[in-house]
Amino acid sequence: MLAPALDHDLPDIVALVNASYRGESSRQGWTTEADYIDDPRTDLETLKADLAANPGAGLLMLRDPPAGELLGCVWLEPQPDGVWYLGLLTVRPDRQDRQLGRRMLAEAEARVRAKGGARIRMTVVDRRDTLIAWYQRRGYELTGERLPFPYGDPPRTDLSFIVLEKSL
Repeated sequence: MLAPALDHDLPDIVALVNASYRGESSRQGWTTEADYIDDPRTDLETLKADLAANPGAGLLMLRDPPAGELLGCVWLEPQPDGVWYLGLLTVRPDRQDRQLGRRMLAEAEARVRAKGGARIRMTVVDRRDTLIAWYQRRGYELTGERLPFPYGDPPRTDLSFIVLEKSL
């Protein structure tokens, strides 16, 4: 279901992520951050820099059909001690009723297990109670850790990241 993203896929992924997290179209779905964060979620230069800085990371995508419309993406990055970071789990807002996020998450977890990963960690903006609950229903637990929200000029102090983790 998920295929590795290639360089030519990155502009589509940036557009999808920004539309899903912060764009006006994100209000069609339930995962929007547009009510409290105005800036784009990412840009092409940042995404390329993140990939270059994390050579073990992979950005996977879901297209329908496999060479067609981009429906979703997910970032997987190995970290020490069998932990993998999962981020950017994104589904087009107008397709969030098809359980694609659930299926993409399950496949991402299976890929991590197949590579010997023991745990997955992620961060979610603290105001996203519904999304945090969604991950908890899929076995992710709050670690009690909070990380600063480093974005903005100056960085915002009214937001933070909640850390969730799941043993595989």
